[in-house]
Amino acid sequence: MNINNYMNIKSILNYVLIVYLSVGCSINKQSNEGLPYIDVRKNYPEKEIDMTEIADVTYLHLITKNSDYLYRGRILCITENTIVVGDDSSGSILFFSKDGQPISRLNRYGVGPEEYPMSRFSSIIYDEAKDDVFIRVFNNILVYSSSGVYKKKLTLPPGIYDVQIVSFDNQSLLVHDPKRIFEKMQNKSIPKVSDFITHYNDSSFFLISKADGKVLEYITMPSNEIDLSFYLYDGVIRMRPTYCRIVKCSEGLFLCNHEVDTVFLYGKDKSLTPVIRKIPLINKLDPMVILDNCMDTGKYQFIVTETLSWEKDKDQRKYYIRDKETGEIARQKIILPDYQGKQFFISPYNTYFNGEETLSHFELDLIELKKAYNNNRLGGKLKELVATLNEFEDNNVFMFVHFK
Repeated sequence: MNINNYMNIKSILNYVLIVYLSVGCSINKQSNEGLPYIDVRKNYPEKEIDMTEIADVTYLHLITKNSDYLYRGRILCITENTIVVGDDSSGSILFFSKDGQPISRLNRYGVGPEEYPMSRFSSIIYDEAKDDVFIRVFNNILVYSSSGVYKKKLTLPPGIYDVQIVSFDNQSLLVHDPKRIFEKMQNKSIPKVSDFITHYNDSSFFLISKADGKVLEYITMPSNEIDLSFYLYDGVIRMRPTYCRIVKCSEGLFLCNHEVDTVFLYGKDKSLTPVIRKIPLINKLDPMVILDNCMDTGKYQFIVTETLSWEKDKDQRKYYIRDKETGEIARQKIILPDYQGKQFFISPYNTYFNGEETLSHFELDLIELKKAYNNNRLGGKLKELVATLNEFEDNNVFMFVHFK
């Protein structure tokens, strides 16, 4: 290669890199101007909030009918008409109506080609309109009906590690794959020409087809060159716990980009808009503190932060409430008149979206409820319901929070 060609190529690459960085900086600047933020260095005051003042509260007992519908697990998802629960002891997925009546039971637990080889589920997706139940098994997604009929298998892109998957629309699922960030960080020291275009973007969020699992498109997001998916501990590369990267909301999905301390709204039109951020930057803190997504109820934002520390006595996760009208931020202390002595934290981890409403749910342990009942700490409809239940023969009680 002669010197002129070399200089031309070098000039072109430098130009592309400068333009791309300029655009990236412009995006970040626009994202930060006027954007609400939480400062994790501050000691925000604790605020006691009566749950009934910000939401309507209802209680539900999932009727057992027989032992097949007695479970030990948790709610996996809630749709317009159905509550879906996983039973860790049997590997069953149980479907109940909104009034707690059993509907159907799915159990394909096993090692066959049309079975799932695990009894515990981190999450599933239920498309009620098509009666499609999506269950991720390693690098595949198996699809069943709610009664257990096997339908098909979707093959995910190779190398998937520990993903979060939610339904985006009728045709697609949105996936977050933390391994993509890790691989990008491992390869960043050996850039190729093509890397000048992708090196500064996080493509760990992408859409796949519900029909065949093919990648439809990647979502380009800002990146801060920080890998939060894996860490080095005692000389061994380990994976961090899965954070709450994706939360449903009325306008689409909240995508939490921990690496740049920002939650983005991914709209139904596939637009990307920053919603709230954390300061200071994650790489300015030791130990690091992440913004672990938020949920929006219209009047309030409920925000979670987590300190990435191995100190057992350290309060790693903190829960905040932000008044969107006044901008006031406080640490949550949410109480319930029907359950004296019990404190609740509202977070994206126990939220779901139904129609135009954002809701939360809490599973109340029946044994603890019975003790509280005997100690006269329960009141209202919760007390009435618990009085009718047997802690050894009935399921736990769910509390649903419908925000005003």
